[in-house]
Amino acid sequence: MVGCSKNGLPTWMSAATRLDFDNISRPSTAGDSDGASPGGSPDSGLGLGERALSAAGAAFISAIIVNPLDVAKTRLQAQAAGVPYYHQYGPQMASLGPNSMFSEFRCSASCPRGVVIGTEPLPVCPPECFQYKGTLDVFFKVVRQEGFGRLWRGTNAGLALAIPTVGIYLPCYDVFRNWMEDFSRVNAPGLTPYAPLVAGSIARSLACIACSPIELARTRMQAYKEMRAGVKPPGMWKTLLGVLSPLSGNTVTFQNYRLLWTGVGAQLARDVPFSAICWSTLEPIRRKLLGIVGEEGNAASVLGANFSAAFVAGSLAAAATCPLDVAKTRRQIEYDPQKAIKMTTRQTLVDIWRVEGVKGLFTGLGPRVGRAGPSVGIVISFYEVVKYALNQRHASSS
Repeated sequence: MVGCSKNGLPTWMSAATRLDFDNISRPSTAGDSDGASPGGSPDSGLGLGERALSAAGAAFISAIIVNPLDVAKTRLQAQAAGVPYYHQYGPQMASLGPNSMFSEFRCSASCPRGVVIGTEPLPVCPPECFQYKGTLDVFFKVVRQEGFGRLWRGTNAGLALAIPTVGIYLPCYDVFRNWMEDFSRVNAPGLTPYAPLVAGSIARSLACIACSPIELARTRMQAYKEMRAGVKPPGMWKTLLGVLSPLSGNTVTFQNYRLLWTGVGAQLARDVPFSAICWSTLEPIRRKLLGIVGEEGNAASVLGANFSAAFVAGSLAAAATCPLDVAKTRRQIEYDPQKAIKMTTRQTLVDIWRVEGVKGLFTGLGPRVGRAGPSVGIVISFYEVVKYALNQRHASSS
């Protein structure tokens, strides 16, 4: 049985669950939690390092599970931006018909075969065989043409990104939210329900700025595929060095290193609203679900309440911020350093709107929403459960 407070919510839950989102905020009393100080968070005994450990573990699991959807989303967005996923052969291509069999072919079953006419016949697939038509089509063609492991392309960068990002993000969110709630409860009670929104925005901004170069590497690793047979695609560090390589002939100054933060503005424009929407949606839903669970709840039911609330909130936030995600991808896959520096998020969005319309702004919406829902659900529920376990350990040792 999970310990519960008077209002029917588990005492180990974070401070946001102590909020009354019906515009009624009240200070906690000594009887509201087991051993918690008045107005304090029930998990205030956990240090920043323990919170970061909880968040990093959650991010590790999430990054591995949802990476294929991230690859699909990035490929669809990069394709819309003009990234080619086929060999551009100069010689004339002759059609051999859909039933021609070559061991070298990795085309789909219904795709017309072709052969390059040159000094020696070279069997190839025509460009339309590499055109992605949707999320499932990306999965099928990546597995067939590049191998099953390519669905986890960029996972190392994703882990290198997720662990420090979430390790900064969730603990900072907890700390900022707890402080803002306690401060506003005393000085401005009407503002207390908005603490998750503000805390989430600030915490996400810090995480984005700190880890933007790794996000850039991951996007490029997922967007581009290696065309040469037998050649291993570049890893995270080679990808980051490749960002600076066009400047190798020039004197590399501090200003040039800002290329490693290409698209950070678009990333902030995407992630800050994402966090604001996600947390302001998640907290009231989670509170209501935990209120239903009440004192009869156990660890499994509390885990389910957290996952369900986070799944809904993450899906809604991902859908609302999809155009900004498209803009971020466009900016980060730009290889021309001068153009990359001059690009702005606003101009990128305007260009997409003029050329591709609303459809272009929501390219990759399916895999983005499909990724965000379970990803946020896994991170939040795992984070809360690990915090609960750590909190129980503290309680038993005191």
